[in-house]
Amino acid sequence: MTAEPSYAHGTGSTPLLGDTVGRNLDRAIAAHPDREALVDVAGGRRWTYAEFGRAVDEVARGLAARGVRKGDRVGIWAVNCAEWVLVQYATARLGAIMVNVNPAYRLHELAYALRQSGVSVLIASTGHRGTDYRLMVAEVRGNCPDLREVVHIGDPSWDALTAAGKDLDEGYLASVEATLSCDDPINIQYTSGTTGFPKGATLSHHNILNNGYFVGGTVGYSEQDRICLPVPFYHCFGMVMGNLGATSHAACIVIPAPAFDPAATLRAVQQERCTSLYGVPTMFIAELGLPDFADYDLSSLRTGIMAGSPCPVEVMKRVMTEMHMAEVSICYGMTETSPVSTQTRRDDPPDHRTATVGRALPHIEVKVVDPASGVTLPRGTAGELCTRGYSVMLGYWDDPDRTAEALDRGRWMHTGDLAVMRDDGYVAVVGRIKDMIIRGGENVYPREVEEFLYGHPKVSDVQVVGVPDERLGEEVLACVIPRDPADPPTLGEITAYCEGRLAHFKIPRHLRILDAFPMTVSGKVRKVELRAGFAAGDGAEHPSVTPQA
Repeated sequence: MTAEPSYAHGTGSTPLLGDTVGRNLDRAIAAHPDREALVDVAGGRRWTYAEFGRAVDEVARGLAARGVRKGDRVGIWAVNCAEWVLVQYATARLGAIMVNVNPAYRLHELAYALRQSGVSVLIASTGHRGTDYRLMVAEVRGNCPDLREVVHIGDPSWDALTAAGKDLDEGYLASVEATLSCDDPINIQYTSGTTGFPKGATLSHHNILNNGYFVGGTVGYSEQDRICLPVPFYHCFGMVMGNLGATSHAACIVIPAPAFDPAATLRAVQQERCTSLYGVPTMFIAELGLPDFADYDLSSLRTGIMAGSPCPVEVMKRVMTEMHMAEVSICYGMTETSPVSTQTRRDDPPDHRTATVGRALPHIEVKVVDPASGVTLPRGTAGELCTRGYSVMLGYWDDPDRTAEALDRGRWMHTGDLAVMRDDGYVAVVGRIKDMIIRGGENVYPREVEEFLYGHPKVSDVQVVGVPDERLGEEVLACVIPRDPADPPTLGEITAYCEGRLAHFKIPRHLRILDAFPMTVSGKVRKVELRAGFAAGDGAEHPSVTPQA
């Protein structure tokens, strides 16, 4: 008997939304004006849906008064805060394209994102974890010719922005809304590129609004839910699965802290009686590991979303029982697909939530193909996972060549992940075709780090691979051939070279000094042997430094 092909189409009775983000928010405001929409726990601030709508419009009018129009790029470089959320919805109201900038970016990464996307207005925090954003912005402005205005959250420039639109015609935003299409681009999110330069995945209202809506629908959100979001907003996890997942169901967004803090997260759940909690597995592990974990009242929780990397079975069991999250869901996706393609269901047994990444969401197609031929493989056979549907990005911003590499003629997004589709349609990810490293939910592309390390004066050649790490899933290992074998670089020197110039999660935590790399007959480096050699202790290895989460 011939095996079924590794193809599945997510079915469902709920149609896709044809709204823009702004129109969808208006529906929630009209239906539930007095329910809470947003709570900033650290700032002690809260908004009902009616108040949230007015605050969003105030920011939108301010941006319009400063000359922001449909299609203009507005950068947001900030930690999690209420203003981040306001900017997200305000730019959508105007049809402007919000450009997410990772708060961990250093100078060359910041400059590249602002320049490549043509950001004209940047809204930024004043600083984060000892980094002065004002100084960094001042340093890169000369290399960003389109950047004409910078607004810092929490200082007078933010107040000036929100006051700027007071004299704008009352019907201005409605007139703009009438010109917008749900297929317009409204978001650019940068993903690390194997060529060493990030790629700007460009997403539409239709992409991200529907993905948030169906992810939220799969875990059963309604206006009764309160969603604790310790995950960063600059990722799709926070701004799509979190913010849009909430507002499309008139649920409440709860921000526990500017950056992840396990104790602050559990305090927020307890204080705000949250029903849902998000995180990558390492976040849940940190929360469960708190010495006073048992003292928190988490009985209000029923669900949540775990994504970013596989969850150990024992951790999943504890999340479902000790954290009361019996309906916790696992999601799989990528920025280019807005992000979620597959998701476990509320009634799936624990083994489905640890051994698979779920099955296709409604209106999404997934298949597993032979990476060489593109032919769909039989179920149970490993191949490249591909996905197609409303969620697939419009393309990489101003980069048609790399868009064509990722999207084939049939509009299938090639994920680069090796996966197996089971007989029941559930998908298990078994590896990666590309050597992407997933460190605590952050994607690290070795080529980008390698390109950077080639500039170190003691490095002749370098290969970067991921190696297993108990806490973060994977850590970054740099395998270096030194310029002078008698004077090889130390891990401390490599770290010092990277600090302040590379995001912390990309900095190698392990170092091996080698005379040569293992090669294939065709002259390609065998990275699998580099990983195996690390495990075996071959080559000089310096002790790892304490990693940052």
